[in-house]
Amino acid sequence: MGMLRAIGGAVGGTLADQWKDVITAGRFDEHSAVVPGVLKDEDNGRGSNGRGSEGVITNGSKIYVPENTAAFIFSQSGIENIISQPGGYEYHDGQESIFNGDGVKKSIFKQIGERIGYGGITSDYKQIAFVNLREIRDIKFGTRGPLMYNDLFYGTDLEIFAYSSFTIQIGDPVRFIRNFVPANVTYYSFDDQRARSQILAEFLQSFTVALNALSTQYRISQLPAQANDIAVKVANDRQNAGTWPARFGFNIVKIGIENIEFSDASRELVRKFSANKMDLKAYEDVSQHASNVAAQQKIAHGVEEHGFGDAGAMLFGAAFAQGINPMTAAQTNAAVAEQPVAARQPAPAAAPPPMSVGDQLDAVKKLKELLDVGILTQDEFDSKKKQILGL
Repeated sequence: MGMLRAIGGAVGGTLADQWKDVITAGRFDEHSAVVPGVLKDEDNGRGSNGRGSEGVITNGSKIYVPENTAAFIFSQSGIENIISQPGGYEYHDGQESIFNGDGVKKSIFKQIGERIGYGGITSDYKQIAFVNLREIRDIKFGTRGPLMYNDLFYGTDLEIFAYSSFTIQIGDPVRFIRNFVPANVTYYSFDDQRARSQILAEFLQSFTVALNALSTQYRISQLPAQANDIAVKVANDRQNAGTWPARFGFNIVKIGIENIEFSDASRELVRKFSANKMDLKAYEDVSQHASNVAAQQKIAHGVEEHGFGDAGAMLFGAAFAQGINPMTAAQTNAAVAEQPVAARQPAPAAAPPPMSVGDQLDAVKKLKELLDVGILTQDEFDSKKKQILGL
């Protein structure tokens, strides 16, 4: 009974495999890396080439290679042939066919005899698979735990979560098939959990290195705009993702950062930092204003005591304050300008009597006080002292 089944299988399989095949790539989805070749056995209900043996490619069969793909023909020993250019090709290393002019003896009787010896099946097993050479886009990536980012603006390590996607492209399909895709596989996708877990783990390491390299230049809020720079640094990391071209035959093309956000603890630190900075700015503004006003009043009082009068005191104080704060000086000048001309012009009077030694000492002491509190510089103090002492 087994012999009869073997003979029947050998005869039926041999005859069915006489048809020449039309083979092209199967359907690629967004993340497909390898898809099997498919036979076109029917066209609008017409066609009888649907009962051929699995793994048989008949001589004279047509292989159509689409754009941005590479066709791999596998035999039992591995890669038999590679077609990397798009177009239609005729195959002549398969099983003989009477439709290819190989003769009845070799095409039918020889094959039947060989198949009976193998229980009715052929020993010649071949497969065709197609590798996707397009960019494989939108491979999602997100940190499971927080990453540490040393933000120099805040002066501390902050915890962040990053969410992004990246694009890869297979540039060396032979290396990819031999080193990355499991053996005897004609379909492979980057959605496969084993493939995704490996590349995401290595990508995360390189992504972290790239972020830390940018921490001396950019604040966290500026990182999404630096996606191209991050992609370059990830691709150049010779420890992880940067080794992919040499190891697996594919490389990173682009990275898109969708979102970077603080952890709850880091968000609270940033909030406190911003609040403290605003309080400090307000304090500095008030202190500066108070210092300017005090300086003007003190200088005006001192000058008035030495005979310049009220208007002269205000003008001298405004001139000095202008070097400290132009805005305050402008307000003082405006106030002086509003006084009547008569008030601003001193009445004709005799020249002030020369200062006594005691008055000179008092004036120098007052100047020294202004120097000590930082209102006058050393050069200003020396100049005024010489004027008072008549040197």
